[in-house]
Amino acid sequence: MSLIKKMREEARKIIDYAIKKVLPDNAVREELEKVELNDVYVVAIGKAAWRMAYAAAEILKDRIRMGIVITKYGHSEGEIEKFRIYEAGHPLPDENTIKATKEVLKMVSGLTENDTVLFLVSGGGSALFEKPLDGVTIDDIIEISDKLMKAGANICELNTVRKHLSRVKGGRFAQHVAPAHLEVLVLSDVLGDKLDMIASGPAYPDSTTSEDALAILERYGIDVSENIKRAIMIETPKRVTNATHRIVGNVEKACQAAAAIAQEFGYNPTILTTTLHGEASEAAKFIASMALEVEKHNRPIGKPAALIFGGETTVHVRGNGVGGRNQELALAAAIEIQGMENIVIASVGTDGTDGPTDAAGGIVDGFTVDRMREKGIEPLKYLENNDSYNALKVSGDLLITGPTGTNVNDIVLVLVREKQR
Repeated sequence: MSLIKKMREEARKIIDYAIKKVLPDNAVREELEKVELNDVYVVAIGKAAWRMAYAAAEILKDRIRMGIVITKYGHSEGEIEKFRIYEAGHPLPDENTIKATKEVLKMVSGLTENDTVLFLVSGGGSALFEKPLDGVTIDDIIEISDKLMKAGANICELNTVRKHLSRVKGGRFAQHVAPAHLEVLVLSDVLGDKLDMIASGPAYPDSTTSEDALAILERYGIDVSENIKRAIMIETPKRVTNATHRIVGNVEKACQAAAAIAQEFGYNPTILTTTLHGEASEAAKFIASMALEVEKHNRPIGKPAALIFGGETTVHVRGNGVGGRNQELALAAAIEIQGMENIVIASVGTDGTDGPTDAAGGIVDGFTVDRMREKGIEPLKYLENNDSYNALKVSGDLLITGPTGTNVNDIVLVLVREKQR
């Protein structure tokens, strides 16, 4: 077996293991065993919603009155007793988002201080859980969100705006549930585990202001109507007294798992950051430079080395291609390490989906660029057109996992071994 083939197989096994370790099932079970819950209503939103709800159903059983799951298309794995399951749009909301959210609000209306809602929150909840404010339509939210994402806005900027357009974000869902209490279990997909940003903080006091939201729109040159401006100026709650939050999983745990299994494969692992952010193609240049530094100088860690990065980059879309931030990072990194026979770089979204594609990301090596050029593709042109999916598909470097049932940001893995003599 060639060195590169061996390293690619090791990279895939490390990625798969890290994702397995942050599947929400065990984390939800462990937390629910610490809390005394009886006769609860359950609401689960996000890309990990089905798995979180399934685990809750296994633990609570007859203690659940009824529940609702809202997750991304293709992320439901079947029926759950006492639950209604809805699938809706992501990364942009759609009419099914509105329909499912109305059902949630109907279920929690009229609850008393003696009632409890178990709220299971994971990344993707911002798009999947939505009811617009008066004067705002779902089409407005879709258009504004799409423009912000294409302009390269980060998740906190995007969610700051979305919170100020919504009846259920930025602490407003907690107001709907009051006076009942919310027990909130959170799978974090936001750098720094900011509870008011994960799924746009439906049950958490909002740290952002109307002025912040308007400033973000101005920064990215997005004009909105006077109706939308008026809606944004209705301030979000700054105090929530009926919710308790617990984080049950995050990218830190995924990176630690990657480091542990990499060590078993004989690598010297190091976690360099769990807050990777910025433009994907620029992050790729830095990550590739780190790989080359290890190869040439055995620093910051000696070979065989596994460098691990956690976080979430962004893409400023300038072309009309297909891809996602992890595929773009992988393609950009491949250009930087071309010709290297002992470096493999993988970038993956832990939810199993990267942008509007069926890939979780990409896994590239020093021969990726050669494989593309052999098929008549110039990788830099594809990168400039934001067409990383098609470039990586041609070279056989897409990383496809299918929906994983979890969502804790992205992992970038760099493997460097000694060259074969």
